[in-house]
Amino acid sequence: MSLDKNIAAVILAAGESSRFGKPKQFLAFRGKTLLGQIADAARDANCAPIIVVAGSEKDEVEHELIAANVTIVQNKHWTRGIGSSIRAGIRHLIDVDSNADAAVLLVCDQPFVNSAVIKRLSALHERTNKPIVASSYANTLGVPALFDRSCYQELLALDDAAGAKAIILSNRERVAEFPFPEGNLDIDTVGDWEKVKSSPGSF
Repeated sequence: MSLDKNIAAVILAAGESSRFGKPKQFLAFRGKTLLGQIADAARDANCAPIIVVAGSEKDEVEHELIAANVTIVQNKHWTRGIGSSIRAGIRHLIDVDSNADAAVLLVCDQPFVNSAVIKRLSALHERTNKPIVASSYANTLGVPALFDRSCYQELLALDDAAGAKAIILSNRERVAEFPFPEGNLDIDTVGDWEKVKSSPGSF
């Protein structure tokens, strides 16, 4: 990651995983929980600060990341939707580090996101100077995605139930696309989890 840019990470870990039946962020994958893995990826990509947005599982999140250099923010309104968690993370970022040049939005249910992916998002941002760099998979754009600080106010204006994709797709001209087909392997259901576990090199 370029030393010229201060890239923060906002990890969204507040969902209740209602379709899965239990909190997905604590599933074990490659010797770590999914939450631990994404936090390590952000750290290894030199993101700072690293902000983790938690919901009802805040105590468990703190316990899982006790040795990690992260800031945990509780979104007390997490049941309202992912937009409320994005707002909580970005609001805290602005409060603690107004100099952050950009923020990478990360989730816990994309197990193939690693530090190399985050570094490549940052490099594409630097190369293209586009305010948004979004991952391309399954004929759409989504997270992980990098948002320049010029986009922070748009993220803060998201409706409760709206994800970052609403901003990404609102003007494709300002978006650099990062090919990441593995991004389509996310975990919404037990069937998705079984598919991920059976993928080559999963364990």
